[in-house]
Amino acid sequence: MRLLEAVAGHEQGAPAKQLARETGLALPTTYHLLRTLVHEGYLRRDKGLFFLGEAAERLSSSGAQQKRRTKVVETLARWRDVIGVPVYYAVYREGEIDIVCVSDTPGIPAVEEWADFRETGHAHAIGQCLLAQLDDETRRDHLDRYPVRPVTPYTVRDDRALLRRLDHGRNAELVTERQEYALGTVCAAIPITVGTTAASVAISLPAHQADRLLPAARHLQAELGRLLGSLTLSISI
Repeated sequence: MRLLEAVAGHEQGAPAKQLARETGLALPTTYHLLRTLVHEGYLRRDKGLFFLGEAAERLSSSGAQQKRRTKVVETLARWRDVIGVPVYYAVYREGEIDIVCVSDTPGIPAVEEWADFRETGHAHAIGQCLLAQLDDETRRDHLDRYPVRPVTPYTVRDDRALLRRLDHGRNAELVTERQEYALGTVCAAIPITVGTTAASVAISLPAHQADRLLPAARHLQAELGRLLGSLTLSISI
């Protein structure tokens, strides 16, 4: 590990003797460990100099990804506690709706996924929010694979009605649905678009608390605005 750290400190590479001095290792031990690290892909050698290899870079990338995921989980939990609602984080990637993280408690439970979220994007606020951010071709492809179908008596009835709603919501700050995915539940979703990636943060409430939906969503918008302003949320964890 000390050798890896030492090599990481030299963008232009470093020879074995210099690495031995910096780590305090005997030169024969250094050579042995360097050969092992090169063989395993953690280092690469070029013209007598050692550089980080692909395996070390993958390890670094995985650690950074885990750190971003932990940050998102902590952020959603804080919003959940402050606003008093379950909070969801989702992205659209590789042609699918991906619910990345859900933060709830026994006292404020999330909506039960009784019908596959990926296949019912037309029915819930998260899906409608993500689909509204897509270009026409990508959206059409999604609906060809996952046709509009009734999930509850309140679900949008056909493609034409859904597309009208999505076009209307393309520039909206907030998407809401009431009992379209699950009876007894109302939801709101906020779009997040960075480059070509569509993402959303959403909340849900029991239908008898529907009067709380918009105030809670506005509170979440304010929290999200502060977070994005500090550039601490990654949408691609």
